[in-house]
Amino acid sequence: MSKPELRRRQRGALNPLKKENDDKDANWPYAHGRMDPYAKAIGISVLVITTSLICYFRYQQHLRDLVISPLDSPFIINENNSLPSVNPDRFWGTYRPHTYFGMKTRSKTSPVFGLMWMTQLTNRMPPPLRHWCNQGDELEGYVWKMHDGRSFGSQEIQEKSYTVETDFVKRPGGQHGGDWSARIKFVPKNPKVPVVVSSFFYAALEENNGKLEPMLTKGKLNSIQGSHEDLGDFELLFPSSDASPAESQRDSYLVTHARQLDQLTDVLTGGLKVEAWDRARTMPFFNLAGRKVPRDVPGPNFVVKQVTAQLPFTMEVVFQSDSVSDRSAPLMGDVFTSELAARTENFNEKFESTFELKKKGYKEREIAFAKAALGNMVGGIGYFYGSSLVQSKYNKEPVNYWQAPLYSAVPSRPFFPRGFLWDEGFHNLLISLWDAEISKDIIGHWMDLMNVEGWIPREQILGVEARAKVPAEFVVQRNTNANPPTFFLPLKSLIKSMIQSSTPADKAYLSALYPRLKTWFNYYNDSQAGKLPFTYRWHGRDPTLVKQLNPLTLTSGLDDYPRASHPTDDERHIDLRCWMALASGVMADIARTLGKESREYEATHRLLSDNKLLDELHWSSKGLQYSDYGLHTDKAKLEKPKPPVNLHPGQRPPQMDTDKVRVVQVEPTSGYVNALGYVSLFPFLLKIVDADSPKLNQILSDIKNPQRLWTDFGLRSLSRSSKFYGRFNTEHDPPYWRGAVWINMNYLALSALHHYSSVSGPYQSEAKSVYDSLRSNIVSNMLREFYRTGYIWENYNDKTGEGKGSHPFTGWSALVVLMMAEKY
Repeated sequence: MSKPELRRRQRGALNPLKKENDDKDANWPYAHGRMDPYAKAIGISVLVITTSLICYFRYQQHLRDLVISPLDSPFIINENNSLPSVNPDRFWGTYRPHTYFGMKTRSKTSPVFGLMWMTQLTNRMPPPLRHWCNQGDELEGYVWKMHDGRSFGSQEIQEKSYTVETDFVKRPGGQHGGDWSARIKFVPKNPKVPVVVSSFFYAALEENNGKLEPMLTKGKLNSIQGSHEDLGDFELLFPSSDASPAESQRDSYLVTHARQLDQLTDVLTGGLKVEAWDRARTMPFFNLAGRKVPRDVPGPNFVVKQVTAQLPFTMEVVFQSDSVSDRSAPLMGDVFTSELAARTENFNEKFESTFELKKKGYKEREIAFAKAALGNMVGGIGYFYGSSLVQSKYNKEPVNYWQAPLYSAVPSRPFFPRGFLWDEGFHNLLISLWDAEISKDIIGHWMDLMNVEGWIPREQILGVEARAKVPAEFVVQRNTNANPPTFFLPLKSLIKSMIQSSTPADKAYLSALYPRLKTWFNYYNDSQAGKLPFTYRWHGRDPTLVKQLNPLTLTSGLDDYPRASHPTDDERHIDLRCWMALASGVMADIARTLGKESREYEATHRLLSDNKLLDELHWSSKGLQYSDYGLHTDKAKLEKPKPPVNLHPGQRPPQMDTDKVRVVQVEPTSGYVNALGYVSLFPFLLKIVDADSPKLNQILSDIKNPQRLWTDFGLRSLSRSSKFYGRFNTEHDPPYWRGAVWINMNYLALSALHHYSSVSGPYQSEAKSVYDSLRSNIVSNMLREFYRTGYIWENYNDKTGEGKGSHPFTGWSALVVLMMAEKY
């Protein structure tokens, strides 16, 4: 609430002492201007107190509302941006990255379509049902081999005994984004070993939103007719499946109701019944039960087509919009094959013109890996709608952010199928080079989530399906907690291209973007400022967590990387300072190109890039490295709590938590935290260190030292000499950023080495030598692991190079494509 509005409401507040009396009762002290002086004094006092209380409570409500108040600035993404009439080529997509294959629109209440399958005639009762991406399924790999982000994609999913291939193609037309078709192939790996598989393809609506009507012929589901406010009327066709032998095929269906979209798997499982596959009735298989619509619902909103057959077999599904009036032929059979071939050829041509990997001498096998990395990044873009659960220090309980859409790539389809603020900046380094319009759309959606304080919730968990994948303790987002402003990385080049193009659309985009970036920058500059001038610290560290060896710094993105062991307000964090140096430089560039006032950003950038001031605040002469500063001790360990002593004879010891707790062996002191690793490299990673600085020589020496950061697979996150290297942070939490090789940080390292090898300085040739070796190590190891395991991984073991963590992780690990292309 603005101050003028607050004052206006105060003036309009009711005065409880005033009494309207038409007959002017003389006994009333206000009548005829007569009033006892004491009564008058009491009245004034009550009035002041009442007005003060009203002001106080209104102001408190104002403070509580700040966290859920949108920034008062024009949105970058117009409300109609997602309509098929505005963006028809991006209206439909594989915007359900948490599923192995799923389609939906960029409508807030979109119908959803998707694939499930199960292997029949096994010893498991019932057999496992594949639907949502799950590492527990133990698939041998799944990846979009190609995906252009707009019109088509080809995916390969590896079961142990067969391969599932999913291809989709979109075709424009009509008023609702056109038609699309999907072809699903099940191919046995050993044709001599019979395998029976059930494929389930479904259509589902949010409760009471639209209509689905199954079309049956002789008990067989041939199509689904539907309607939706954003799609009009449509039809989902099921052409004849291609099974061999044909007599092995069995068809069934389910028509039912699901109260929430995250319950589809359970509802389908509940709709299965056991039938006999063979005449001797010795081999049971699971078949859908037909119509099972509860009486207390208005009608079905979940319809499934099941095809069960011995492999190989192919299933096609065809979505047709009734608004397409000039359809020459359905997108199926030979027409689909021809369209898929044309899109594949276009993708290959664009891929080579963008990244030039053939020109660089890469082999087809290596290029296929790069296409898969890009394909899974772009194929992992989702469209979400809902509200975050947020909290400020003024709110006793979490409150709902405003309802909003988010168009965003995700880090990992099985483990992190939602938007992450700092990941998305890295994602768009790759996406912006592939398709700048998609990248601008993504960045605009994120920037429109900014509140009046300039804060953006760092983890976006929007909608019931996204919420179902997140542990409760990670759902609430707090406005004191920032995240690295990595969007300044892709914006640096995107802004320049938009200024050069100078189209009306780009001018409008920049006009809406700039005030939001200003507010975002100010949020970091104010809320994350340290006690000393030109210092910064990450908020969100909890000094009371005695079970953690080193309190986490989740907001930095480098969760368990060792910081000061005892968090205080006096900390200063070198990585955040460097992020602010980058941000101020980009803000100055944007302001100058837009003709805005840039001097303040230029001055900030000069100060934060000044190596003398940087060294005074963050260079450790003892550790010979850039470091955080804070209250710290390396002398700590995790121990089981000791049982109480001095118990009376026969007295039972009280129940106690037996988890290990931190025991400090040497009391902490204020000083530099000399944990050599990614954090200490930040002045180098973001190219702040002067090219002629002796500090650069020291950094290069640490980088290429195998006892410190160098490995044959990339730079490890923490030096082997650190006391925290490879150590658990709690009894149950293995090391995360304490030695593993992370691809996003290695991309920044290669970008920095490429920079220092191209600018004049005494260490130019050394930077070039390190660059060539490091790039070769990273790319060759990721290639080897991809073809060994079927996956691109979250991080890599610094001793063996083996993939670790969630998989597939084709968020920032897909930056390997830019490493191969040498695009920085």
